[in-house]
Amino acid sequence: MGVPSVHCLVARANAHDLLLELASSVLGVHVDLRHDDEGRPWIEAGQQRCWASVSHGRDLAAVALSLDGPIGVDIEARREFPVDGMVRRWFDPAEVAWLDAQDDRLEAFLWLWTAKEAVGKALGKGLRDSGLRRLMPLRDGPVAGTELVVRHPAIELDAVLAVAVHVPADDGSAAARSAARSRTNFPVVVRGS
Repeated sequence: MGVPSVHCLVARANAHDLLLELASSVLGVHVDLRHDDEGRPWIEAGQQRCWASVSHGRDLAAVALSLDGPIGVDIEARREFPVDGMVRRWFDPAEVAWLDAQDDRLEAFLWLWTAKEAVGKALGKGLRDSGLRRLMPLRDGPVAGTELVVRHPAIELDAVLAVAVHVPADDGSAAARSAARSRTNFPVVVRGS
C-alpha cells in the first residue's frame, strides 16, 4: 500500500510551524503555504497541491493534510463551561436529544462541536451559513449532503479531535468502497504531553 492520503499531527506547538513540518515530512520536499480566496490553507510542493487544515486553542495545535481533497480539523481541550444555552439555540433537535441522553454531556458536546468545526473548514465555510445548525452524524460517519466523512481519532492529550475527510461519492464499486475505508483510516501522530 502507498502513502496514506490523509495525515494528522497534534502537538503543543505553533500551528503554522506544525503544518509546514507535517507537509515537508509527508511530501519529502520543501513546501510553501498558500491560502485560497476563502482563507483555507493549502500546500504547494513543486507541481503537487495538498489540502490542509489547522486548529489551535489553549496550548494545543492540530493540523491535517490531504492528498485527495478538502479536509477540516478541529481540536478542543476538555474543560468545564456552560453549554446549555448554545446547544438549545444552535443545535438541531436530534442533536440536543442525543446530548441529553449522554452520560458525559460535556464530552458529547465537544464531540459534536469539533465535528461541526471540522466540516465547516472542509467546506470552506466555517460556521457561516448555518454551520452550527448543520446536522452532524451522532457517530463517526458520513455528513449528509456532502462528500465528507467525520472521524474522531483517539489522542493522548486531554482534548477532543475531529477530522472531516473528503470521500468521493460511492459509485457502488468495490474499489470505491475500499478507497473510502483507506482514506478515512489515517495516521494521527501526537507529540508532547
